[in-house]
Amino acid sequence: MMKQFNYGAVGNCRTGALISERGSVDWLCMPDFDSPSVFGKLLDKDKGGSFSFLVDDNYMISQNYIEHTNILSTLFESEEGSFEVIDFMPRYKMLDFDYYLPPELYRMIRLKRGKPRFRIQYKPALDYARHKMRHEITSEYIKSFSISEKYDTIFLYSSLDYNKIISSEEILLTDDEFLLVSYNQKLIPIDLDRVDLEFQRTRVYWINWVNRSKKYTRYNSMMERSMLVLKLMSYQPTGAVLAALTTSLPESIGEVRNWDYRFCWLRDASMSIETLINVGHKSAAERFISFLSKILISKSDKFQIMYGIRGERVLTETELSHLSGYKNSPPVRIGNDAYRQKQNDSFGYLMNVIYQYYFHFKGTLAQIEDMFQVVKNIIRTVRQDWYKPDKGIWEIRGEEKHFVLSKIMCWVAFDRAVSIARLLNQDELADKWEKEANEIRKDVLTNGWKEEAGFFSQTYCNLELDSSLLLMEVYGFIEPNDPRYIKTVDAIYDRLMYNGLMFRYNNTDDFGIPSSAFTICTFWMVRALHVTGRKKEAEELFEQLLSYANHLGLFSEDLDFNTKSQLGNFPQAYSHLALINTAMLFGEEKSYSKFIRP
Repeated sequence: MMKQFNYGAVGNCRTGALISERGSVDWLCMPDFDSPSVFGKLLDKDKGGSFSFLVDDNYMISQNYIEHTNILSTLFESEEGSFEVIDFMPRYKMLDFDYYLPPELYRMIRLKRGKPRFRIQYKPALDYARHKMRHEITSEYIKSFSISEKYDTIFLYSSLDYNKIISSEEILLTDDEFLLVSYNQKLIPIDLDRVDLEFQRTRVYWINWVNRSKKYTRYNSMMERSMLVLKLMSYQPTGAVLAALTTSLPESIGEVRNWDYRFCWLRDASMSIETLINVGHKSAAERFISFLSKILISKSDKFQIMYGIRGERVLTETELSHLSGYKNSPPVRIGNDAYRQKQNDSFGYLMNVIYQYYFHFKGTLAQIEDMFQVVKNIIRTVRQDWYKPDKGIWEIRGEEKHFVLSKIMCWVAFDRAVSIARLLNQDELADKWEKEANEIRKDVLTNGWKEEAGFFSQTYCNLELDSSLLLMEVYGFIEPNDPRYIKTVDAIYDRLMYNGLMFRYNNTDDFGIPSSAFTICTFWMVRALHVTGRKKEAEELFEQLLSYANHLGLFSEDLDFNTKSQLGNFPQAYSHLALINTAMLFGEEKSYSKFIRP
């Protein structure tokens, strides 16, 4: 079975890299997640640039994560010898309790046995490979820079011979060595001792982070890897959460559904944060709440569906026509014009997370009041927009419609706001908001339920089905034993399940009928089957879906219906948060003695 995205992800909550199963860095943006690429072979195998180890065909190559970390190990083995490449980005707390997360990638080379040989192919291509590169070799480093008006550089430090690296000459490994790609010139000496210190500090950080996670009786290792992925994609400086590390990996080969996902969608981020809260990581929620309070500068500011990771509001979309695209599937896009869209469902997920903030956290009076202002701003927006058509959860770029899930999530926004107001003894507001919530609920039950068809439909004006309707039970709009929900689940399963995977929907949109499965939808169906009593079917489907992860347990956005190969941006927060939430259905949280911390 072809997995396609056989990559591991490493990162430090500032930026991240994708490293192939053969140890090649094929995607790295510096200094931040959304910066231009330094290595971009993923989007153009000839021009994009990469950083790889070249060995003879008699070498066997295997890859795994160092246990409980986001540190990747690639092992090269042959009869003449073997060596291990350990890739990581430093992340750990400093004495002032701030985090050290420099824009740099370490590649430790550990001699395991014998005298292995390899060549290094070091081909940075800065600024999305827009310009030709030059190298300047000094006694301390290789400085690589682009030939353009825009001055851009990258530094390579190593214990290996710099001339052999640049010329890709064969290297006979007789001892441990290192490579370090840094966005900045280092101001301290870099040697093996320093590299090992950075490695040990980073390893301890990740182990401690995992140790604070809840443990489960089943599927714990898959859940742990997904937790680590979600954590990796949080942007430490602001608390924003990315949808994915990449841009323009196609939803289907040869089509045009290629988008930049290196931004913070309020929907995706809210779901990620809610998941991290559920597994014991509340600090990420606190940072995200801080991010929310900062993107609303004044009471008159309006919410967007998505923002840049520093809170940017304008995310202009452009195409990089000089890049051929993943597997020659253009266009390659940077930026995302979806920031202009109206997606009314976003506010429901967001308010659900804010409710958990009030329920779980003890903030100062000023913080509580600041966040309540955000609550009121969201309600003001939802009140103005809930009855209007929008683009829906799938960001359809054509005509706006009255999507049923959008209405349901507007109800969720009001419902959670009522609970927040009750917690804060704002009963008058709570009563007012509850009446408005009931009005939305009545509207959905009147116009979303199609008696003649026997299910809730995608929009008020059609009789199509949509996997996102499965969420109406998750967020409490309807009980799992309600006959209307059971009939809707059955109809979605019958009409949208194909070759063991779920269509998001199968009616034509502005790009035609989707030709790949959105991974999260199948996870949603697992839950729907489970809560409506089809538990054996649910677990069988879950096991089948887990088998489509790549060799390291990572998921992208989409899966090909026929080959089950991974498609879309990678790794995808949506897919991993859904894996965690779904796995909780089948395993209980492990209990520990009150005298022993897990």
